[in-house]
Amino acid sequence: MEESKPGQILWHDLTVENAEEVSDFYHGVLGWEKEGLSMDDYDDFMIKSSKDGDVVAGVCHARGVNKALPPQWLMYVKVVNLDESLAKCVELGGKVLGDKRKMGEGYYSLIQDPAGAYMMLCE
Repeated sequence: MEESKPGQILWHDLTVENAEEVSDFYHGVLGWEKEGLSMDDYDDFMIKSSKDGDVVAGVCHARGVNKALPPQWLMYVKVVNLDESLAKCVELGGKVLGDKRKMGEGYYSLIQDPAGAYMMLCE
């Protein structure tokens, strides 16, 4: 697998109260298939292309650490140093929302730009 580069979009997901119904909506509109991803006491969903079955996104329940995420498609973008990027975000008029979260070997964090748009930064 090719290593990701800074600035590269790594992932997209949507976090909503009703992930089951919303994932069904996207199946109807786009033909996307879904596969459950166990979160212990409930399933979030990996969304797959109807053409080749590749996982293209996620639809998640707004529960636990995801409870405060905005109900919009979030892209996850690779950065070299998360702490430096978060500091620069604040310096340039953005906001860092919530704590850093662990993902595999790295971390990620939700930011909001000065216009109000959200993005996840990943190290």
